[in-house]
Amino acid sequence: MKIDEVPQDEGLYEGRKSVCYALGENDRYVLAPSTGWEPLNIANGMAWEVISKQVEQALRDVHARVKSPLAYHMALNQMDIKLMAQYVRLPIWRVRRHLRWEVFERLKPSLKGRYAAVLRMPVERISFVPEIQRDKGER
Repeated sequence: MKIDEVPQDEGLYEGRKSVCYALGENDRYVLAPSTGWEPLNIANGMAWEVISKQVEQALRDVHARVKSPLAYHMALNQMDIKLMAQYVRLPIWRVRRHLRWEVFERLKPSLKGRYAAVLRMPVERISFVPEIQRDKGER
């Protein structure tokens, strides 16, 4: 598409712009700012809904002590077990084991520190998650 045809549909960017390629002068590709494109906005909106539901489920699991706080922080950072294992340089089975509440609580501070470093947070925060937000009609 030509540079003057770059879509400018309002969407998830909230006033910010993304960059895409378009044909400029002399039919050469140049970077062009765009506030969004409706099909892309719809797809991104759907993806963010899925991510939000995964984070909410992880938070409920942590509060029910089904999973450790690590599960919530991984969901919030869109990390799966394999990716986390690569970053902390541990076997996948160990990361999976650390997602269990009782195992996570007994981890050495140095190992929690490795997780905290990957998640870019102070080691003291890794064991905490926010409270569950309740709907106004819910008791």
